[in-house]
Amino acid sequence: MKKILYSKLLAIALVTFFSPMSLAADNASATKTIAATLINLNHFPSDAEKAELNALADDDGVGRAFRAVASAVANIQHAATAEDKEIMNRIIASNRAHANAKLFAAILLELNHVADEAVKARLQDLL
Repeated sequence: MKKILYSKLLAIALVTFFSPMSLAADNASATKTIAATLINLNHFPSDAEKAELNALADDDGVGRAFRAVASAVANIQHAATAEDKEIMNRIIASNRAHANAKLFAAILLELNHVADEAVKARLQDLL
């Protein structure tokens, strides 16, 4: 009986320990994908980039703000949609959103066709 209890406690401890790490890794991967897409953006993402962004947007292992940003980037047609801009403003105002998600949200609010060179340099630092 004690052996089963110890096994369950060990399992809970391992899940608790590794869960934040796996979420952080997913957010790190999302950061790189979104940054690379915005650097290469020319009016709208390619079909391959849209597929990758939509996969991120649907991935429950990625933070909510990153999923919203990925969806907004996938929807870009020269600029973010009005609905996505509203969501980006909420991300910026959130005290729970990751700094990189807030950065992407701010970029999307100003984006028109392509990212300027200063923005591209900032995004390059995230790769």
